[in-house]
Amino acid sequence: MVSSTLQHHGYSIHSSRFPATPSGSIPLSRNHLHQILSTKTPPNLLCLFTHHFPSSHFSSYKLVDRCRRPLRCNFCHQDSLDFEKENGDFDEVGEENGEFSELELLELDEEARRAARKYSISLSKELGLEDETYEGRGEKWQGQKTLSIQIPDNLLPRVAIVGRPNVGKSALFNRLVGGNMAIVVDEPGVTRDRLYGRSFWGDREFSVIDTGGVMTFSRSHDDVMEELAITTTIGMEGISLALREAAVARMPSMIEKQAAAAVEEASVIIFLVDGQAGLTVADEEIADWLRKNYSSKPIILAVNKCESPRKGLMQASEFWSLGFTPLPISAISGTGTGDLLELVCSELQTIEAFEISEGENTYVPSIAIVGRPNVGKSSILNALVGEDRTIVSPISGTTRDSIDTEFTGPDGQKYRLIDTAGIRRRAAVASGGSTTEALSVNRAFRAIRRSDVVALVIEAMSCITEQDYRIAERIEREGKGCIIVVNKWDTIPKKNQETTTYYEQDVREKLRVLNWAPIVYSTATTGHSVERIIDAASMVERERSRRLSTSILNQVVQEAVAFKPPPRTRGGKRGRVYYSTQAAIRPPTFVFFVNDARLFPDTYRRYMEKQLRSDAGFPGTPIRLLWRSRRKAEKEWKAADTVKRSGRNAERLSVAT
Repeated sequence: MVSSTLQHHGYSIHSSRFPATPSGSIPLSRNHLHQILSTKTPPNLLCLFTHHFPSSHFSSYKLVDRCRRPLRCNFCHQDSLDFEKENGDFDEVGEENGEFSELELLELDEEARRAARKYSISLSKELGLEDETYEGRGEKWQGQKTLSIQIPDNLLPRVAIVGRPNVGKSALFNRLVGGNMAIVVDEPGVTRDRLYGRSFWGDREFSVIDTGGVMTFSRSHDDVMEELAITTTIGMEGISLALREAAVARMPSMIEKQAAAAVEEASVIIFLVDGQAGLTVADEEIADWLRKNYSSKPIILAVNKCESPRKGLMQASEFWSLGFTPLPISAISGTGTGDLLELVCSELQTIEAFEISEGENTYVPSIAIVGRPNVGKSSILNALVGEDRTIVSPISGTTRDSIDTEFTGPDGQKYRLIDTAGIRRRAAVASGGSTTEALSVNRAFRAIRRSDVVALVIEAMSCITEQDYRIAERIEREGKGCIIVVNKWDTIPKKNQETTTYYEQDVREKLRVLNWAPIVYSTATTGHSVERIIDAASMVERERSRRLSTSILNQVVQEAVAFKPPPRTRGGKRGRVYYSTQAAIRPPTFVFFVNDARLFPDTYRRYMEKQLRSDAGFPGTPIRLLWRSRRKAEKEWKAADTVKRSGRNAERLSVAT
């Protein structure tokens, strides 16, 4: 295409390897220019075009040959070049610096990766959470692990922790998994759903299940409600009083149903009691329940809150009447937990040899389900997995912990679904004075950080609020892929195709920060279209992990710069893009090496992002554009090179002496 275009205007190509450099100007239409840029131009024909004068149909370009590793075209206005020639600032576009050598390109790519890492670290510090993510500490704990193969969660033996409320089940769970996964507050009824975590002892690995407190065997309904202190006012303004009372009445039975499901699937049961409070009627009834229904399973009686080894034996002695051998431990200080783990591992069966084939992909994407309270997050999780994995209730704040669940899609791809607590406004959480809610919101933000794709759930009949926008803004700043799930779509009356169009326009307008996110309309209670959430999440994860080749990226950038050059400053300077590369994925991060990053205002950077999306795709994922001044990078390289040379000279002097 380039050859035919040049020959059409009277220029001949002397050699495919060393083309002759034409002189003068070639009148090229914009169609010709687009054809030249859109074709796979051979490296020896990649050239520098400089704009002489604009016209509605034709523009004049000067063609300058670039035969030495020409990886891109630089587009600059001719008046800009003339101005810079007069001011002695044109050398960077000349033969010396217009193209980069192999070594310079390697240095640019390395500089781009450093810039991407630096930006990611600074953004993580800026978005730092009050409670550090348990993954960081969990990795340190797991670093001591001697197993060479990562066993899938569904193949691990499971150990359930059960007991009455407020005996320290969540504290023991955190101790065993080596992190801070479960919320620990000195009040009953904090844990409601099943919470899973991986633990190991020596060469044995197993899954630990935290459960809610079992308490309704001998307690009256009023006593249970008073102890749980479930609110029927916060976040439930649109629900009738009768429905609120019915939901509250069902809450204890739903918590115990989750605990019973954990005991049912467990290989070993840890029955936890409180050594400081002593033996209670509830402990005796739970022991009878376990002995009657699960006598075939190993049951370990652990007496918690025995910090002193001497007093611990005395505290544990009164629990012999339960019919199990008591073991004094302290979940907070770790006293006796080693003996507990020895007992647990002695009861676990050895896992059969498990091998992972070379072609098998062990990466499991995580999908966090977030949103305001009572929008249907837990219902979506239950509809996806096909079981009552989490408690669903109109009571605001039903979900406390972030619940991880493995899910296998129709195509066989595994996902980790994370159900989270509803995120209210910070002022509302602070005015409520609930430590549990504050920790729950913190866990929700942590779930966003450790996820790959976030499903932002909004209610169809509710207007998009400022809190929805704040959550969306947090997702974008965390660099996570996102899909917008409009739940309870069946509540919209008289729907048609125009209804969907108008609703999407409203969502795009109010959630401008996520204008690249796909929208899925679903009804979780009936299971309508919930499978589209997984399909959309799979597409977003692929786009988030996609890497754009350097040649295609620079071609897109060249076309964008040619169509709309950077604005000129008052002093007459104009920004120029020398080289661009993709430095990272998840999210896609692009680094632009320019003459001066200050010459590219925010409006032009947004334009460049828009052009990248329109030409290269990346739907459902944020993209980061980092701008690096070429001169600043050169100074850093020269400083590093000077340090290396001085080190080598010092070594030579030491050898010579």
